Amino acid sequence: MSTKPTTTDLEWTELDQRAVDTVRVLAMDAVQKVGNGHPGTAMSLAPAAYTLFQKVMRHDPADADWTGRDRFVLSAGHSSLTLYIQLYLAGFGLELDDLKAFRTWGSKTPGHPEYGHTVGVETTTGPLGQGVANAVGMAMAARYERGLFDPEAAPGSSPFDHYIYAIAGDGCLQEGISAEASSMAGHQQLGNLILLWDDNHISIEGDTGTAVSEDTMKRYEAYGWHVQRVEPKENGDLDPRALFEAIQQAKAVTDKPSFIAMRSIIAWPAPNAQNTEAAHGSALGDEEVAATKRVLGFDPEQSFEVSDEVLNHTRGALERGREARDAWEKSFQEWRDANAERAAEFDRIAAGELPAGWEEKLPVFETGKAVATRAASGKVLQALGGVIPELWGGSADLAGSNNTTIDKTSSFLPADNPLPEADPYGRTIHYGIREHSMAAEMNGIALHGNTRIYGGTFLVFSDYMRNAVRLSALMHLPVTYVWTHDSIGLGEDGPTHQPVEHLASLRAIPGLNVVRPADANETAIAWREILRRWTKEFGKGAPHGLALTRQGVPTYEANEDTAKGGYVLFEAEGSSGESAEPQVVLIGTGSEVQLAVEAREQLQAAGVPTRVVSMPSVEWFEEQDQGYRDSVLPPSVKARVAVEAGIGLTWHKYVGDAGRIVSLEHFGASADGKVLFREFGFTADAVAAAARDSLAAAQR
Repeated sequence: MSTKPTTTDLEWTELDQRAVDTVRVLAMDAVQKVGNGHPGTAMSLAPAAYTLFQKVMRHDPADADWTGRDRFVLSAGHSSLTLYIQLYLAGFGLELDDLKAFRTWGSKTPGHPEYGHTVGVETTTGPLGQGVANAVGMAMAARYERGLFDPEAAPGSSPFDHYIYAIAGDGCLQEGISAEASSMAGHQQLGNLILLWDDNHISIEGDTGTAVSEDTMKRYEAYGWHVQRVEPKENGDLDPRALFEAIQQAKAVTDKPSFIAMRSIIAWPAPNAQNTEAAHGSALGDEEVAATKRVLGFDPEQSFEVSDEVLNHTRGALERGREARDAWEKSFQEWRDANAERAAEFDRIAAGELPAGWEEKLPVFETGKAVATRAASGKVLQALGGVIPELWGGSADLAGSNNTTIDKTSSFLPADNPLPEADPYGRTIHYGIREHSMAAEMNGIALHGNTRIYGGTFLVFSDYMRNAVRLSALMHLPVTYVWTHDSIGLGEDGPTHQPVEHLASLRAIPGLNVVRPADANETAIAWREILRRWTKEFGKGAPHGLALTRQGVPTYEANEDTAKGGYVLFEAEGSSGESAEPQVVLIGTGSEVQLAVEAREQLQAAGVPTRVVSMPSVEWFEEQDQGYRDSVLPPSVKARVAVEAGIGLTWHKYVGDAGRIVSLEHFGASADGKVLFREFGFTADAVAAAARDSLAAAQR
């Protein structure tokens, strides 16, 4: 077979074209074998994906986590074969048997790409639009990383310079999250981000004209992107030469993210299935697969046909990857030699370690004083900012309310932004009123590596973020959500802003740790524990959601057992003041712990030995061994009360049949927070009455 290049600007041989057509055959066969999947997009995108993985991206299939690599995000995750087949051809570790096991139990090729499951998959995608926002986050993280380690380097000269490539489909761009993220990317002038749009005009319900009529390219121009369109070949196939040239032009534009529209025909060149909605999410059928193979010059009687010549050609990516990494390692060593202190910092951060002595900077708050936990959180962040440079974040336009600003003089913004504190490597992110994309961008930042990210908004708006939060948990990502205004205690803003069901709903997400500290000292210890859990000694990471008060709450003595998720805040006492076996246990979280403490005083005065348990995190508590949990909540004590200003769903397992829950099973109202607590029954008297009721029930 000829290896003579067929273009002058791109080395594209007949063997490259045969490899692209092999991709199409493998996509058809993989879906046909399992009986379900999305063959059409993988077929039409084959030239684009092949061009990226074989001709454009800097990566090393033998070291998929290499720091200097370009990143690839398949936002159109339903077309997972688009990615899997390239990983197979390039030598990332997938083999033909893995493609044959597509979408089956235990395979490395699940229906949608999963981070941590398949080598070379940079993020879990599937819910449309999430990948676009992940890519934006990665591009932001790449810029911040450069600022940490090599800010003075000329553009394009740093070992920390690399590109983020993403492929998105029509569905991705219809989702609101992609609009939020794309607006953010344009505002941030992320010149290291290149988004390829598969403009195939097909979705599940048919022609996208049923749902979309705007000019998408003009929309991206309005966002501030550099926009190009790649025309297909005369036969309708994507043109690798035109795409390659567009990517080179995109890379030359350093002050804007780039958007490349690719007009494709889904399922090309299937004689009957191309350009149909059926090709989007269904196997083509034996006859159509055979007919398509004939068009492409493959044997219709064979399945998963890959010639040795093609595979040897594409596995050349391994040698090219080694060469690229060796060249990068040379420049990286030169940087290390010239920047000893920064190199030491890089080594620490890359190793997942925190700086020596960081815990000494944590504030300890004076007991008795009323402090809002959101304010305490802000004090912690400001205290740690100077010693943990990789810690950065911001809020969805609520920094003054969320207390999420580490450094007011350093905003992560392009240098030409009119804000005087604008700095392309700044510490404080202004996410704008874009909660959903904020969460997904945080996922992208965490996935990129070498920084630690947090972001804030009101707890009630976690609903806007939920899908991305779920993906944080699914991927075990060390991101921290700072959710303030955590109850009806926020007051006059009323029920639209008052979370009721949110704590229980978030606790229902597997792998998400919700932390609702009772006071300022619990808040500081909670942040310490979250940061410790970011280190590699804890293995897989986990996202955390801090639920913090707007209103001041009493400050108690710091207790190290806060990090265990639940502990005895005040022990039961006998008539002479000595410790005694509790007759009733009161469990509280957040601002309601003070009610449990006040109720204990009433019950103790009435001769009822009462224990108060603060449980800031049921997830952390459940990690403890049974002995510890029983020491906090003795099985012999059946009289229990849980109090939390939200629905009581969380607490039934902790209070048991004789227990009682003081909860809020309806929406709030607009009034002063203290009034609402009184009117809705969140008082020490109500907690004490519930305890007496539970005692009576336990004695029946």
